Amino acid sequence: RRDTIAMYTGNDDNIVIDLLTRFAFDVNGETVTKGFAGGLLGHWAFWAKSAVDLLAAIKEARDEEHIPAWLLQRAVEITDVNAAVFDSANAFAGCIPGIHEILRRQGLLTNVLCLERAACLSPGQKEEIDRVYAAYPHLNDDAFVATHRSRWFSGSSGSSKPGPHGSS
Repeated sequence: RRDTIAMYTGNDDNIVIDLLTRFAFDVNGETVTKGFAGGLLGHWAFWAKSAVDLLAAIKEARDEEHIPAWLLQRAVEITDVNAAVFDSANAFAGCIPGIHEILRRQGLLTNVLCLERAACLSPGQKEEIDRVYAAYPHLNDDAFVATHRSRWFSGSSGSSKPGPHGSS
């Protein structure tokens, strides 16, 4: 069924490497390779434009004979960002508030409150998010969000055709 299914990874600790890798399987004496089509990962909850761009670059590079060094560097950076945002240092206690913090900084949320009142940023998590923001400014999509945020919040699709709610 290799031609009818798509594989997705959820491995936030190694997402770029997973997406770059072709896995080889023996099928009736023939070696068949299959790669992940994408990722079911928390990282898509923030900096999504950058994640989409990265996935496109990965898909282009994974069929090449040599993987570009910048993609291997990006793998380390993404893992570091995910550790800060998802709060791996505190057993992921601040996972949702960490995502909310990124979205708050982008002006997409007004606060980091969660349905569960006890859920909040862990001690030191804000500082870790500050650190990865400073260390990897090329990973965030803040400029993209800032460019589109007012249109997104206005409900306007930017086209003359009615949007999903009947408005244009």
